[in-house]
Parts: sequence; C-alpha cells; structure tokens
Amino acid sequence: MNSTSTLAIDAGQSGIKVRHTDASGSGEWSAPGIRTDLPLLPQLARIIEQAHEGGRTAERVGLGVSGLTDDEFDAGYLLAAAAPIGARSVHLAHDSITAYLGALGDERGVVVAAGTGVVTLAVGATETARVDGWGYIMGDAGSGYWLGRAGLEAVMRAHDGRGAPTALTEVVRADFPDLEAAYIELQGDLGRVQRIASYARAVADAAAAGDAVAEQIVTDGARELAASAFAGLRRVGESGVPDPHVRGVGGLFLGEVLGREFVAAIRAEIPGAEIRLGEAHPLDGAAALADVAPTSALAAHIAVARA
Repeated sequence: MNSTSTLAIDAGQSGIKVRHTDASGSGEWSAPGIRTDLPLLPQLARIIEQAHEGGRTAERVGLGVSGLTDDEFDAGYLLAAAAPIGARSVHLAHDSITAYLGALGDERGVVVAAGTGVVTLAVGATETARVDGWGYIMGDAGSGYWLGRAGLEAVMRAHDGRGAPTALTEVVRADFPDLEAAYIELQGDLGRVQRIASYARAVADAAAAGDAVAEQIVTDGARELAASAFAGLRRVGESGVPDPHVRGVGGLFLGEVLGREFVAAIRAEIPGAEIRLGEAHPLDGAAALADVAPTSALAAHIAVARA
C-alpha cells in the first residue's frame, strides 16, 4: 500500500471535492464550484492554500479540473502554491482524465462524465479522444445545463402556445411567478450556469413521473450522451470491439429515464457492450494521476511538475 501523503482535488463547476490522505488516514471536504469564466490557476491555488491553512501536508497533489485549457495547463504554477504543504510533485489534468481513471483505471473503453457540463473520454491501445466538453455555449450536449435549459425553454414554449403543456411550468413558476420576467433575472445572474443546470433534477423527476415533454427532453439528452460515447470509441479504434467498457458517471445517470435511455441507445448499436452507470470516483482518479505509467495513452494528457 502506498503511504505517500496525497492531496486529491476534483474541481468541477457544480462543486469542488478534496481528499487528504496520509499515514493517519484520510479526510474529505468540499467547496463551491470553480468559475470557468475566470482564470482557473488562482482558484486552484486557493484550494491548496486552504489545505495548508487547515494544517495539512502532502507530498504530492493530483488535480482533475473542469474547463482546463492548454493556456492553464501549468503544473509548475501549482507546485509553487503547494510548496508550503511540502509537495514534491503536482499532477494536473482535465477532469475527463480523472473521471476516466476513477471509473476504468488503465483499461480501454469510454467514460461519459455528466454533471453541470459533460465530457467524454475514450482510450484505445495508443490513442485517446475527448468528445464534447465544449462548454454551455458551444456544447455540453446532454449535460445538466443542457437539460435544465431545455426544460426552461419548454416552459416558455408552453406559455406562448408554441409547445405542449408540461408539469415543469409549475416548478419554474414557483421560482419565477412572472414567467415573462424570468429570462431577465437569469441573464443577469453570475451563477446562471449552475442555476439553470439545477433544473435538470426537476426535468428528470417530471420525466420519471410520466410528463411527456420532460421525458422527450431526457431521452434526447441520453441519446446525445450515447452519441458522444460512440464517437469516442470510433476515434480510438475501439468501435469494432464487441464488448467495450462503457461507463456513465455523475449524478445525471442515476435518473431513471436518462439511465434507461442511455443504456438502450448503447445497446442498439453495440449489444454486447459492458455498461455501468453512476460509478463516479473522480477523487480516486485525481489521486491516481501520479501512478499513470509513462507508456499509457493517458500520460501525454497529464502535466507534471516536481520540486
């Protein structure tokens, strides 16, 4: 058993989870989600600083980060921030990498990680492919934001007479008694992405209760997620495998309708696929970044800085 003290960080838009592990045991805590419209590195450095303020030390730090771009793929910056906790190495990756490691380890296959946003990662013998994860403006098809926004649109379509009535109207009206003013408030809310994504639960619940409008939204979302999985498998040369490993991780997959429809969409194309849903262990993935072999297809996607 590895006794190296580790600080593992899963930095998502909906929330941040942190785990500290050393010889005495482990402890976890959470913090508000990162803002992908603001520089990420200072936000990540602040998480490490908070660990130091709590009296914790760690020899290595592993971070999986939503919205991480090449411009901020800088483990050296974070190594400097981690010096006060005694870090000897920092391992930084996009959260698609840590979601994959937490779900499948070093096995080949595809992992769809869906929360406020969504990103899919497929891994073959020598190649990796990221699918979607392009943010709420240009992508994230099937994500919590995507479902929430579709639910809000359906309410306004019903209000206008352009769409069928839906039980979602009463849910939204409870928050916005004047439906016609809702868009003004949402557009001015700096937390609008998370706020809109929060309606995904209401959409999922309405779908499970038989609301036809909500059920269609969730079904469409599930098919978008399945399409991302298929694209990833094709791009890494695994589409011809009769029983690929397919994982759907994150709270969205716990919804009755979305989970059912995602599995149905995968089975329709790959009947023998080995599918598991809801098994999300991103902190395990963040902690495992330091152990990824240099020969792994994932290694090129992990930034490493050592003291």
